Amino acid sequence: MRASSLPRIAVLFLAVLASLLAQPSHAQGVEPPHLRPQLLLVDSGDGGRERTYALVFDPEPGWHGYWRNPGDAGLPMHLEWNWPRDWIGELQYPVPQQLVIGGLMNHVYEHQYAVLVPVKMPSGAQAEGREPLSVKARWLACTDRICVPESATLVAGDARGSEARFAKWQAAIPPLLDRTARFDAQGGSLTLAIPVPGSFDLANPHVFIGEGEVVDYAAPQTFSRTGDTLIARLPRTEDGQTPEKITGILAYGDGQGFRFEAVPGSVPATGEPLGAGGPGSSLALLVLGAILGGLILNVMPCVFPILSLKALALAKAGGTERAARRDALAYTAGVLVACLALGGLLLGLRGAGVQVGWAFQLQQPVVLIALFLLGCAITANFLGLFEIPGIAIRGGAPSSGTGGSFATGLLAAFVATPCTGPFMAAALGAALVLPPIAALALFAGLGLGLALPFLLLGFIPALRSRLPRPGPWMERFRRWMSLPMGLTVVALGWLLWRIGGTGWALSVGAIAIVMVGLLLQLGRSQRRLDGRGLLPAIGACAAAAFALVALPAPPAVVSAGADSLLEPQPFSAAALADARASGRPVFVWFTADWCLTCKVNEEVAIERETTADAFERAGVKTLRGDWTRPDPQITQFLAEQGVAGVPLYLWYKPGAGDPEQLPQVLTPDTLVSRAERATPRGSARSGSDPSTPR
Repeated sequence: MRASSLPRIAVLFLAVLASLLAQPSHAQGVEPPHLRPQLLLVDSGDGGRERTYALVFDPEPGWHGYWRNPGDAGLPMHLEWNWPRDWIGELQYPVPQQLVIGGLMNHVYEHQYAVLVPVKMPSGAQAEGREPLSVKARWLACTDRICVPESATLVAGDARGSEARFAKWQAAIPPLLDRTARFDAQGGSLTLAIPVPGSFDLANPHVFIGEGEVVDYAAPQTFSRTGDTLIARLPRTEDGQTPEKITGILAYGDGQGFRFEAVPGSVPATGEPLGAGGPGSSLALLVLGAILGGLILNVMPCVFPILSLKALALAKAGGTERAARRDALAYTAGVLVACLALGGLLLGLRGAGVQVGWAFQLQQPVVLIALFLLGCAITANFLGLFEIPGIAIRGGAPSSGTGGSFATGLLAAFVATPCTGPFMAAALGAALVLPPIAALALFAGLGLGLALPFLLLGFIPALRSRLPRPGPWMERFRRWMSLPMGLTVVALGWLLWRIGGTGWALSVGAIAIVMVGLLLQLGRSQRRLDGRGLLPAIGACAAAAFALVALPAPPAVVSAGADSLLEPQPFSAAALADARASGRPVFVWFTADWCLTCKVNEEVAIERETTADAFERAGVKTLRGDWTRPDPQITQFLAEQGVAGVPLYLWYKPGAGDPEQLPQVLTPDTLVSRAERATPRGSARSGSDPSTPR
């Protein structure tokens, strides 16, 4: 704390002390408080043992309350509960405001705010028969001139049913970063390294430190960033404390921020100052990046299955203007619903502590079985073996409604999400740390980009006029589209074999054959118009349901590095640390068997003799992370790098701090050129031992 602040703090302290002695409290009923309080039960789960209460304060105009660390002046709130103290969890505060009075920095709330109180009763404890939760609360209410101590005994009222109010209060609580920050308290500054994606805009950040007597609150804070790390330097007080852990809030304007926890550790010495043209974009630019990423998905290899569906849907768009727009909106709605559902499920699982990333659904065997059987059914439909009433891929028949286009959009988005592409990495990485509403906006942007070509065709007649007129060619085109769809089925069958072995994959294949046979019988009944198609349709659905429910989980199949020209070690934090300690270049790549972009990159740039020779000369050590099946360690590492899924390619230079994150679409020279730059002149292999594995 600055010495010049001591006289002002002493005066404020005496004023508060005088008020404590002279001013009656609200409990004595002298006057209503300036911060009108309420204690409300807003959520109750787990049979009533886990509850959330809201301690709501509504300041009068011109008055304010304080955050848990009030800053240079003020007092924190004091609470005495009637229930056991170990039942009461950590209070969750919204992002405070900065208020500077006479050179003193205060952390305040000048508007209605709610402090959420989680309560968890131990197993065996009963809420019934116990008196309602109550609290004796004492707090300080202030204006810019006076401060008044207030108190009240609050008994919890039931606010369940007021979902809108609770949602507003809950949304105001800053989310906790799922990665731990680091701090260094050497010298006259507290330096924090906070993991924030480099793509996220922090135009006007401020750090609120929860622990007292650590930093000078009113002193200017400086910020810089390197990669996905924000470096914050906060001047310390003259006799500043150094706690074992630091908690706080990184605010970035308009009441938004992140909670963080920091432990002692290494902090980058330098970074690019904020506002100096470094990386960073607003939420609007992140959404734009998600839209562009979704748009590019339409032409990436991992979207070959949906290209067939969309080609047929676009080819039949020769109807009326109204029908074209209706189909375009229905298709877009299906894509958006699928992307928002997957994104919401991802955020919900991560919020519950489950380590998952983008395309996590493809790590589940039951999802792969469903996609395989669905691919078989679509291929059979393209070959004309049977028809799907009301679905938009009916071989050129007019649409019988929006249901078919909506279903096509759902399927298109579900099949298109396994891989990430350009522009998507930053957006999806930011979505993992953004508040839920902002994160869902990014997932919606991804869906909008994916649906954009079809949406434009529906609303721009000039584009539709360039499509060929409907005719017999559409039936031939549909049959030709069975080829890429069939290749997709083969790829899914290969994936089933990779994750479960030959016997398990053959079991799924046998059920698929039975299902297609029943669909063939359905098609014959449809062509005869005899109305006997219900039984084979039910049989096909039963076969698919049996495959999804009755098949046992596949045995674990460990993927080794022996099938790679680069002979990588399996990824682990310890293996990466050992590789970097060798003083040689390190290349780490993260892949999955279900990621077609990953497989294309491996074929084009990684699994090549040229790359292997260049790595041999430079002595590059290689590690591979296989994310085909769930791996919490890989998921956590991906999140630390600010990405939500695979592929991810990292190049570590010897002695460098942070890695270089390579593009998600590799060219044949991407790796070779880096290895050549790392090869010492006049040395074939940088002096490394030929027997040392990469």
